Amino acid sequence: MRIISWNVNGIRACAKKGLLEFVRNHKSDILCLQETKAHLEQCEDPLRNLGFSFANWSSAHRKGYSGVATFSVLKPMGVQCGIDVHAYDCEGRFVISDYGEFELYNIYFPNGGSGEERHHFKQRFLKDLAHHLTPKVTAGKKLIVVGDYNVAHAEIDVFDPVRLSTHSGFLPEEREWFTSFLQLGFVDTFRLYHPNERDKYTWWNYREFARISNRGWRIDYICVSENLRGSLRSAEVMDEIEGSDHCPVAVTLEL
Repeated sequence: MRIISWNVNGIRACAKKGLLEFVRNHKSDILCLQETKAHLEQCEDPLRNLGFSFANWSSAHRKGYSGVATFSVLKPMGVQCGIDVHAYDCEGRFVISDYGEFELYNIYFPNGGSGEERHHFKQRFLKDLAHHLTPKVTAGKKLIVVGDYNVAHAEIDVFDPVRLSTHSGFLPEEREWFTSFLQLGFVDTFRLYHPNERDKYTWWNYREFARISNRGWRIDYICVSENLRGSLRSAEVMDEIEGSDHCPVAVTLEL
């Protein structure tokens, strides 16, 4: 089974930059998109389902903002578009799909860089997400948590760890949360296969033309619960793919 996750920075904009060709050329069983910035009724075929049998969208109440969508060849047994916290769910940050053998969380984590209020919002989000996931981990559920985490975990995951240590997305408390998240019982799939690989990033600042010189951050992840570690076969950062300020990430599992 192949799972791809990509923050497309606007699904309609990305469609003009090769999204459909990407989907055709890079087959997956499940495709998770973040920051779709669209409601379903604003999109025409084939953007509504991208050629997949099943599509589930969660859009922000505010048009042109946030949003996630999960496309799959597998029929989910159940789908939730939130964690029953209105402040998060109204921003279209979750699609949670139950595929029977595992649950897949497609999440667009908040960006805390636009002021103190959003910083605190992000901190609450991280805390509440861990609180939500803890009983599922304890119960032995098989979980896959994909998306734009808006947090880089380690110094190896950013181009300039000293300068960026005061920037949202690489603050000590955010990195500590990521460590505690992994300790809760999750595996950073890319680092499992590439523990020491440097200069592998998933986001570059458009305004600084950072991609040209690869001044990036690795903030997009596919993490799996420890009970799926043995099912993993590969994990990659698809940094050759353009079309967004992020690149896709992917894993292959044998289930």
